[in-house]
Amino acid sequence: MTYKLLGLISDTHDNLKAVDKALEIFKKYNVELILHAGDWVAPFTLKRLAQAGIKIVGVFGNNDGEKRLLLEFAKKFNVDLKGEIATININGRNIALTHGTSKIIVEALARSNMFDAVIFGHTHKKELKNVGKTLLINPGEACGYLSGEATVAILNVETMDIKFLTLNV
Repeated sequence: MTYKLLGLISDTHDNLKAVDKALEIFKKYNVELILHAGDWVAPFTLKRLAQAGIKIVGVFGNNDGEKRLLLEFAKKFNVDLKGEIATININGRNIALTHGTSKIIVEALARSNMFDAVIFGHTHKKELKNVGKTLLINPGEACGYLSGEATVAILNVETMDIKFLTLNV
């Protein structure tokens, strides 16, 4: 796959107002691919994101109970929903995408030296740190329910620069 700007989002938790704000930002920055790190919760959230016309790769989170229906919607709306962990090669960069329910797995992915970036969610907290050669990125919670701050991130795959953006919901 060849993309320059990736929109990173996690923990949408059915907050459609936040999803709409995230899509506004992603369109403003000309994001070419959205990576969703889980906790969509209901299929209508997946549908709303998909209707923006930006390609999406996603994984399940621990609050995604209706997985069968989420998979049906993903197929219907051309969302590449991978299960628990996705690995993607973009412009020669290896990226792992997981919800992050297990901190041990997130850390192991980062320490494996197999990935240029590991993207996760679950904690509802923005995070950016280097683990060896790997960039560990949590875009924070898009819903804003726990932290009071709804956020997403944009990753430039060419430079590996990350920008966190607040959704005004």
